[in-house]
Amino acid sequence: MADLGYIALVLAFIVALYGFVVSLVGGRRRDQVLIISGRNSLYAVAGLVVVATSALWYLFVTNNFSIEFVASHSERSLPLFYRFSALWGGQAGSLLFWVFILSLYSVIFLLVEWRRQQRRRPYIVATLLAVHVFFLLVVLVAANPFERLWVLADGTTQAALFRPGGASLFIPADGSGLSPLLQNYWMVFHPVFLYLGYVGLTLPMVYAVSGLMSGDLDNRWAKDVRVWNLIPWMFLTAGILMGSQWAYVELGWGGFWAWDPVENASLIPWLTATAFLHSIMIQQQRGMLKVWNVSLAFIGFWLVIIGTFITRSGIIDSVHAFALSNVGPMFLSFIILSFAVFMYLLWQRLPLLQSESELDSMLSRESAFLYVNVLFIVAAFVTLFGTIFPIVSEALTNTKIAVSAPYFNKVDGPIFLGILLLMGIGPLLGWRRSSTDMLRKSLAPPLAMALFVMVVLFMFVTHNWLPILAWGLTGLVLGTILWEYFRGARARRKATGEVWPLALLRVMGRNQRRYGGYMVHLGVVMITVAVVGATIFQSNLKTSIPLNESVELAGYTFTYTGLEQEKLSNHDAAIANVLVQKGDTLIGTLRPRMNFYSGISGRDMGPTTEVGLHTNLYEDVYVVFNGWEADGNLGAFEIFVNPLMLWMWIGGLVMIFGTLFAVWPIPKSATRRVRVAAAAQPVS
Repeated sequence: MADLGYIALVLAFIVALYGFVVSLVGGRRRDQVLIISGRNSLYAVAGLVVVATSALWYLFVTNNFSIEFVASHSERSLPLFYRFSALWGGQAGSLLFWVFILSLYSVIFLLVEWRRQQRRRPYIVATLLAVHVFFLLVVLVAANPFERLWVLADGTTQAALFRPGGASLFIPADGSGLSPLLQNYWMVFHPVFLYLGYVGLTLPMVYAVSGLMSGDLDNRWAKDVRVWNLIPWMFLTAGILMGSQWAYVELGWGGFWAWDPVENASLIPWLTATAFLHSIMIQQQRGMLKVWNVSLAFIGFWLVIIGTFITRSGIIDSVHAFALSNVGPMFLSFIILSFAVFMYLLWQRLPLLQSESELDSMLSRESAFLYVNVLFIVAAFVTLFGTIFPIVSEALTNTKIAVSAPYFNKVDGPIFLGILLLMGIGPLLGWRRSSTDMLRKSLAPPLAMALFVMVVLFMFVTHNWLPILAWGLTGLVLGTILWEYFRGARARRKATGEVWPLALLRVMGRNQRRYGGYMVHLGVVMITVAVVGATIFQSNLKTSIPLNESVELAGYTFTYTGLEQEKLSNHDAAIANVLVQKGDTLIGTLRPRMNFYSGISGRDMGPTTEVGLHTNLYEDVYVVFNGWEADGNLGAFEIFVNPLMLWMWIGGLVMIFGTLFAVWPIPKSATRRVRVAAAAQPVS
């Protein structure tokens, strides 16, 4: 099976290289035979990659420890659930999984776009296959998951594809086991969604580059590319939130975001993809920002590759990062080459990318989109700067200087507040220009809600200006969302006489992108409320509690009632029982645990924790078990009370639902077309 997987990868590389060449030649000569051959090559590559990936999964499921990657990331006692996800638990398998996702995306993309993109066809295929060629080369040369283990003549073991001279095949009795940190259900789903986001951002880049190569750069592409950016953006959003949930429940530090380099590597392309979602609307409506949009489509993909280089080259330290490896030089070369090729194509096509109109007023919807784009891009690049600063400092001074959370909070915090402000004001502006009288009337209800929220917070919650300002801005955005829903439903009800709920549902069905965008904004409001509450108003206590004694924090009483031992398939667990009360009300017993793994990876890392968590709409009670003494008669704990945390995960679900609503095909006949007053598009 390993031979089958390796041969499939070799064939996939050869066919991808062939398809890349014939697609370019076919496009230049307008030779339909070569163009069709290039397309068929991509389908063949996808099939071969599926074969290789399936072969590796089979090797994991059957515990074939003669394969070095399987032996290093699995063991006989590892539950099947985690044996399946072990494929992306290491460098080589995760890169193969990347190509697997890229192949699936490519096939779907071609099936949808082949008939619609007459001029772009060969260049779409060539660009997709160019990315395939690079990743397949990395997998074959620098991170091959099908290497076997061999015993050399001197008794040492070596991983190699082919038998070294005088060596014999080595089959360990058991594997080293999957990293304990990855043995969490979120780590089964989080990487999949993250990869669907990362790899999916290849498609907007393909649209942009194929347009530059073919010269097909009219405004139609702005409409066509939107859904191919929105879908990976949705997956990336879900992946980031799942990663935050994993960090929250598995790492046991009481938080959900630490500005870790790997976290930042996912956030940075998310910011640029969000900017692209907004700026592309300006090109659709006014024929503006053509160079900007083509560049953003490429930059999203390019930043994904940069993030992959940072996290996979071993040049940074992170709980998430991969070990030092030789894939770094290959990624760095691809980063430089792809940027040079894009800049050359952009320079060649600049005459075709002239704007059809100019900005008429600084008080207009186009201006709001432009402002929010600038803020998203600034946030992306100041975050990138902070992330790579240790690399830069080491290169310049031979000293690695880490940039910690305070930098990111101080730099990105004001930017995100500015984005919130534009989210509240932007939807109330009209295209081209808005009169101050019109804006004053539209802004009055949202502004009233913002002021009401700020006054209530000042009187009853806090005098700290930061949460008052941040939550006041969320009040402004919420007021704008509700006002826009109200205005749309009121206009339809006036035109049709429908009852309020029916009028609202039908106006939403007729304007999915607009109202789906407002749902996404509502999710952002919820997440902002949670972030401010959990970071500024968090209560924390680190203590040791004797058996059957109690401590208090934030109105809660925590009583340590005993220690339990549990033996599971591949690890042992020590579980503390902590009784939680609030006043006279019994909340229940939380069971935080420490997991002890006997495999090699477990001995290297030490025990891992799983928190005890009680959550409601108001706050989370979060208990971490750090150890015990005297046969369990004394337990060491860290306790957190995190206000409003549940709203982060609810807000994430609302964002996903809003995205699905915006792209889901609803039959327009079911909503009965009527003429209603136009409302504004969401800004961020």
